[in-house]
Amino acid sequence: MNLLEKEDWIKEKAVTLESSSAEEIISHAVETFPNITFACSFGAEDVVLVDMIQRVSPGTDIFYLDTDFHFQETYETRDRLKERYGLEFIRVSPKITPEEQASQYGEALWKADPNQCCNIRKVEPLTRILSRYEAWITGIRRDQAPTRANAKKVEYDTKFGLIKFNPIADWTHDDVWNYIRDNNVIYNPLHDRNFPSIGCHYCTRQVMPGEDPRAGRWAGSEKTECGLHK
Repeated sequence: MNLLEKEDWIKEKAVTLESSSAEEIISHAVETFPNITFACSFGAEDVVLVDMIQRVSPGTDIFYLDTDFHFQETYETRDRLKERYGLEFIRVSPKITPEEQASQYGEALWKADPNQCCNIRKVEPLTRILSRYEAWITGIRRDQAPTRANAKKVEYDTKFGLIKFNPIADWTHDDVWNYIRDNNVIYNPLHDRNFPSIGCHYCTRQVMPGEDPRAGRWAGSEKTECGLHK
């Protein structure tokens, strides 16, 4: 499928799959693109998709970006999911260690230049792993942030040059948690401690009542996205 054919296919599928269930979209995605992967951050949306993928296509590759700066609870959630489903998550690491980063860019780069820190520890590793695939699945939802409000369930990812599936793009916060409760899905316990959105521990804080759910990410800066989703 060349780029022009992909664009036509994406436009058609964005319309025809809009009313499809998340499971139907995953099934269609893995059948159409066997060389597909799922990017897991171990947040609430992503553990839902881990559970769905194990039901629909348990052989699908699932990777995570190990920034070296995750909360301990995030690593523990990974291990619990691994044990429950018999999964082997693909670990994708930055090219440089935290010590090398500090030596090259100074201490606490996440404060001095959070975009550069994300580029080193997230964007470059993601670019590297996605180069192996022709499509990927994500857990983004339209109501998470204004930058995601126009996300389609199927779209062309111009940043990484492959087809992107967002099976739960139209889900609400309640939809996510209803699925977790109904299916007894393992989730990060930080969600129970006022962490609705969980990133690296240096750049994530608790969200107080009345605040935007993503207010805890890069608090004190104008940054709202790590650069993984255009």
